[in-house]
Amino acid sequence: MATQKIDGITFRIKKKHKFPFLRKYGKVFCVFDATDSDNISFGTDNGENKYFIKVAGAKTMRSQPSQEDAIETLRASTSLYAELAHPHLIEMVEHFAHDDLYVVVFKWADGDCLFDYWNFDYYAKHNIASPRDRFAQLPRTKKLNAFRTLFDFLLHVEEKSHVAVDFYDGSIMYDFARDCVTICDIDFFRKAPAVNDVGEDFWGTKRLKSPEEYLLGAPIDAATNVFTLGALILSFFGSHTDNETDEMYQRNAFRPSKYETWELSEALYKVALKAVAPDREKRYSTIRAFGEAWEANLDTIKD
Repeated sequence: MATQKIDGITFRIKKKHKFPFLRKYGKVFCVFDATDSDNISFGTDNGENKYFIKVAGAKTMRSQPSQEDAIETLRASTSLYAELAHPHLIEMVEHFAHDDLYVVVFKWADGDCLFDYWNFDYYAKHNIASPRDRFAQLPRTKKLNAFRTLFDFLLHVEEKSHVAVDFYDGSIMYDFARDCVTICDIDFFRKAPAVNDVGEDFWGTKRLKSPEEYLLGAPIDAATNVFTLGALILSFFGSHTDNETDEMYQRNAFRPSKYETWELSEALYKVALKAVAPDREKRYSTIRAFGEAWEANLDTIKD
């Protein structure tokens, strides 16, 4: 392990690396060095604008893929950010190669990641509520508005003939001051039609993955997007015990939160359950159909 410092900000890295291009974007005020994507990211401020700068190729402490794979993934993602541009997707500014690195520059977006696993130990040690916990405690009207944004974004993805791969709560930021959602990571999204070409280890968290995301050769499509969003809804308007979450990891199978933990109406619970049906033919076939069913039943919520 090596320790490195830029503009007074200390971060950890497996091997020290030079990042001279950061100067163009101002002073570094934060570094994200503990993700497992093999990317290291910097927040910079030039006095007028802030930027989020994602860099592939410098070995982070938790990096897993090869340097070449990380660079190719980040390079390929730039076409996704361009084609899927949306008011609630982090905005790409430019991208370029620098020596043995690849760099993507985004406009900075305020907010907290709803699954910032790199901070979990700190939250536990200092008895601080995580952003996910804070979001879960919001009034349900604010959460419902946030999920309207997610429906809108995934409908946009669907209409652009793409599928949302590795889309989870860690891809979502929430600005608690403005009650605004930003999608911050779509690096593994794919153009449709797509298939699971990896098998059991297809990208995604086992807390939200659909059955086809474990099955080599299975289609990954709009019905998969429906499952992912349904699982997110069940996760945020219901809850799982630690044992239930452990079981999902052990069995490679999502399980819906129990109705007893559900904070909305029974009608909406049934809508969410249909979205996560293990048999893909029994789900809503599109995000549009899922969204229409969801909206049609919102008036069943009782104060």
